[in-house]
Formats: sequence, structure tokens, C-alpha cells
Amino acid sequence: MRFIDAAAIDQALDVPALVEALREAFRGGITVPTRHHHTVPRAGAADATFLLMPAWNDDPASFIGTKLVTIFPDNATRGQASVLGTYVLMEGATGRVVALLDGVALTLRRTAAASALAATYLARPDARRLLMVGAGALAPHLIAAHAAVRPIREVAIWNHRPERAEALAARLDRPGLAVRAVTDLDAEIAAADIVSAATLSTEPLVHGEALRPGTHVDLVGGFTPHMREADDAAIARARVHVDTRAGATKEAGDITQPLASGALAEGAILGDLFDLAAGRSIGRQGAGEITLFKSVGTAIEDLAAAALVYRRLARA
Repeated sequence: MRFIDAAAIDQALDVPALVEALREAFRGGITVPTRHHHTVPRAGAADATFLLMPAWNDDPASFIGTKLVTIFPDNATRGQASVLGTYVLMEGATGRVVALLDGVALTLRRTAAASALAATYLARPDARRLLMVGAGALAPHLIAAHAAVRPIREVAIWNHRPERAEALAARLDRPGLAVRAVTDLDAEIAAADIVSAATLSTEPLVHGEALRPGTHVDLVGGFTPHMREADDAAIARARVHVDTRAGATKEAGDITQPLASGALAEGAILGDLFDLAAGRSIGRQGAGEITLFKSVGTAIEDLAAAALVYRRLARA
């Protein structure tokens, strides 16, 4: 059995290859049961959460896998990460465990690659300006992923704590990719070709009235029905796609809240990554359209990424 840490995952994965692995995974052949979600009571502390996210390839010559995730909200007071995870990869033919992978590193990279995959269908081919809303762990991966599939040359980073945006901009700025911190969010939304949001906000940050024609909106951060990154106006103005209908219509506040208010009809969700990858939804239909992609994550992405890592390291 192989132990694969974050550094090894970094070495094995590049965005273009991972995007193509995800495209192929969404075209079929992977079974994904409903994820297991368990509340773990903690005396004298906030309840913890334990998630199990299984998936398997229908080809027995391939893999079975599951991600084990724990969320301990009080870990921040101990100087530890609140979200921790491990990915268990098994042979499809025997069930033998072949690798344990760093689940946090794997999740960051597959999440960003899923947004990049969606952008290959929904963002304008000439998109050059990216606005990154949020400066957390996902932000640098989302910036790199979008820049790998579109000719991004300018990146603006906004964060509710400006010093974090400034620190990330200073780290990422380089020749060929001008990265700067910004404070006027609506003005930057109006100037962007792609708006990518990865926050924990419960109040909309991306306002539809600020969006200009041709913009692609990528919503990644809100993963519960109570979280929200875009307002009803943004949803109403956009051609909406999601990563999976089952996940987004139950877990994502950016979808469930507009569905409840009537701002979004379920039939107005034009497709998911299955539909885009299979050609059942053609994505962007014109340069002036506003498009929107909502991601909540799926075990399909984890299995595809873990299998790619394992195969590449096995050949090394």
C-alpha cells in the first residue's frame, strides 16, 4: 500500500490532465452512491461532522474509492485545520487497498479542476480578466485552473479581510499574470470576464446588476442551503449549470434559495457536468451571454483524481 502526501499529489497532477480525467469521468462509467453524512456530538464543544464519499468505476479493472472527511469547527482554537480528509483507493477487481492519499490536497485540486472543466464549456474562449472572490486555500488553485483553460492575463483578488487578498496577490503576481488585490467588489465584477467565488458567505457577494454581458460566474464556496455567494439577480440573468443536479438542488444555497423564492425554476437549470461532457447541453451559445456554474463537489471527481495520481506515480 502506498501513502501519497500533498507534495506527491502536487507532483503528479497538472491541471490540463486532471480536467481531461474529469471530463472522461463525467461521460460515464462511475457509480456514486449518496454520501454518508453523520453528526458526531462533542461534549462541551460544537458537534463534529463525519462524511463518507464512496464511488467506484464500473470497469472491474479500474478502482473503488472513498473519501473520509471530518469537520471539527472548534479545531481553529487549537491551531488545527477544521476540515481533514483521507482518500482510500482500492483495486476494482479485488478490493485491495492500494493507496491512502491526502484528502485535503486531493479535494483542493479536483474542485478547482471541476470549475476549469465547466469553464471550457461556459466561459468565453477569449476570457482574459479573472476576479477571485475569496483568498482562502482554494483561491490559488482556482486561479491556476482557470488560467490553464483560458488566456487569463489579469487577476483581481477580493477578500473581506483585505490583507489576505494583498498577501495572496503578492505571492501569485508574476510576468504574464498580473495579480492585484482590490476593494471595490462591484466595480471588479463589472470588469471581469470570469468571476470565481470561494467563500463561506451566507450573504450574496456577487450582485447580478453588476455583471456585464459575456461574464462567466463560477460559484464554489457555498456548500450548505444556508450559504450564498450570488444574489437572485445574478441567477436570473444567467444560463445556469451545476456540477450535479442531485447535489446542487439539495445542498447549495445559491440554487436552493432561488428555487424556493421562485427566482429560478428547476427547468431553468440547463444541465450539469454529465450533460456538458456528453454534449446533451452545449453550454455557452453566444459571446454576450452570462453563464453561471454552481459546484458542490462529487465523489466522481475524487475517484478520477485519485486514480490519475496513483497511475502516474506507479509509472514514475
